[in-house]
Amino acid sequence: MKPTLLILAAGIGSRYGGVKQLDQFGPQGQTIIDYSLYDAIRGGFGKVVFIVRDEIKDDVEATFADRLRGKIDYDFAIQGIQSYVPEELGTVERAKPWGTGHATLCAWPQTDAPFAVINADDFYGREAFATMANFLTTDTDDTQHAMIGYELKRTLSENGTVSRGVCIVRSDGNLSSVVERTKIFPDKVGNIYFEEDDILTELPPFTPVSMNFWGFKPAVFPLIQKQFQNFARENANNPKAEFYIPTIVTNLIYHQLGQCRVFTSQSDWFGVTYPEDKPTVQAALKALHDAGEYPAELWAN
Repeated sequence: MKPTLLILAAGIGSRYGGVKQLDQFGPQGQTIIDYSLYDAIRGGFGKVVFIVRDEIKDDVEATFADRLRGKIDYDFAIQGIQSYVPEELGTVERAKPWGTGHATLCAWPQTDAPFAVINADDFYGREAFATMANFLTTDTDDTQHAMIGYELKRTLSENGTVSRGVCIVRSDGNLSSVVERTKIFPDKVGNIYFEEDDILTELPPFTPVSMNFWGFKPAVFPLIQKQFQNFARENANNPKAEFYIPTIVTNLIYHQLGQCRVFTSQSDWFGVTYPEDKPTVQAALKALHDAGEYPAELWAN
């Protein structure tokens, strides 16, 4: 069975100032999602599920349905505020979705194969998709999951702080821990720090970080549901609390319910957090087209 790709496309994009999932970055107006889809298809994925908010589903479908028809199966999952929230909590008041871990859970009904999860606004590269598809196709251990790791210094923005899952990897290649740091930035001389509670902590430039490219076996869904419901009970009155995928993985490792292999990618990574990032991404994509990595029009055939 070919693996499934889940695309996290429900974010509001408050720092970007718009629906960056559908913004145009490629030379022919391609979105970043277009490149992920193209690389997933040639890497061996057999289905894609767009995880979206209900209000943008029609726009996402209108953008991608014709491009994918006949090339790969596709479906949609809605990340609703009340999805999988314990009934006893009633209606939870929130302006934003519950986060990436909750988004993944919302795609459970559409996902019955080993699956990968990616951000809609990050470019991961062909090799990352091929590596993950091969793992999900060949590894039969339901408790063995995976992630694609990138060097921290290659994942920063010149235009503000970024959020990254900072990783510690064991000697056997499996993840020891991953902690989401939400305010990472370089100083003027290239040193990298994260800020938490007004305290700065330096991070080595080669620190492996997660860019939210994860691979899971479908047996993980009941475990995610249990984790999220506990999280929702603890944070029902905290409208800013988010349930991240690194939280899921850390919990699996801590309770010896699973392992996560770390594959170090040699692909270029770039993404869009701020409007000022757009020209850099456009230039990088144009260079890849010029080098022959991608055809001028991705969906010509």
